[in-house]
Amino acid sequence: MSYFIQPKKYTSLLDLQHTELGIKYLKDFFQQGLSAELRLRRVTAPLFVLQGMGINDDLSGVERAVTFPVKDMNDAKAEVVHSLAKWKRVILADYGIKEGYGIYTDMNAIRADENLGNLHSLYVDQWDWERVITADERSLDFLKEIVNRIYSVLLRCEYALSEVFPQIEPVLPEKLHFVHSEELLQMYPTLSPKERENEITKKYGAVFIIGIGCKLSDGSVHDLRAPDYDDWTTVAENGLPGLNGDILLWSSVLNCAVEVSSMGIRVDKKTLLHQLQLTGETHRAELLFHKRLLNGELPLSIGGGIGQSRVCMFFLRKAHIGEIQASLWPEEMRREVARYGINLI
Repeated sequence: MSYFIQPKKYTSLLDLQHTELGIKYLKDFFQQGLSAELRLRRVTAPLFVLQGMGINDDLSGVERAVTFPVKDMNDAKAEVVHSLAKWKRVILADYGIKEGYGIYTDMNAIRADENLGNLHSLYVDQWDWERVITADERSLDFLKEIVNRIYSVLLRCEYALSEVFPQIEPVLPEKLHFVHSEELLQMYPTLSPKERENEITKKYGAVFIIGIGCKLSDGSVHDLRAPDYDDWTTVAENGLPGLNGDILLWSSVLNCAVEVSSMGIRVDKKTLLHQLQLTGETHRAELLFHKRLLNGELPLSIGGGIGQSRVCMFFLRKAHIGEIQASLWPEEMRREVARYGINLI
């Protein structure tokens, strides 16, 4: 039960029926707003891909994908996606999406190695999005511009929800605070990365932490990132490495930061090779996705994932992601959360 955060004096603001109504309202409103703000068209996404293609997201590199044999393909192994970080870039190329436009999709995944708790489930649902960019847009300023536009959708979403459910009062600050992971280390040198996230997010209400995966001055990384989608090594205008990051919102229900999005400018040929070398993963260059990128067949892009259940959990002021989605939970956790008035779906 070490991953269960005990909320103080928790009472759900919505009953089960109104929670379901709120979930639908939020999902419809947000994806329409995101599509309009970033000029994204919806596409259909796979639940599984063939193993060994280099298309599945490797996350931090240690999580096991759920695999199964396909009888009519000579028992070739398929694996359930972790996310669609690399698949989306292939689709941008195959669909011939132009610069300044992109795609989004409803991504559903299974992450069997998650440490289950208030914010983590076996079942993952995201709005995965990807947009074609120019070489000049591979910059920190452009990254911030896109992040601010996504945050503006979150602000509109919270206000619209409060009109439907007046008991849910808007709490997000008008502006998102940007900070680099190296700056966080200097501000809170004795704290762990998660503790730093809590301190900075509690202070500002909503933050974007830049440089997830890059090496910090003490030799550590703020958090792990796979080497073949986000660019976390390019030195930006501020002299610090990293063209990616996470959006975090402060939850007064859980008294902690809630990560709702991970995103970034994607690797080009140069940074792909560099990051594969840094992580000892140069063998990946022979996989299908990586060959297409190195051969110049994939466009430059920016993209990310926005957690659907996390967004709904935050805006509906819920204490557990299991109040938003149907998943599996240890019986011990079910008994524990029931003591705090948490009803898991």
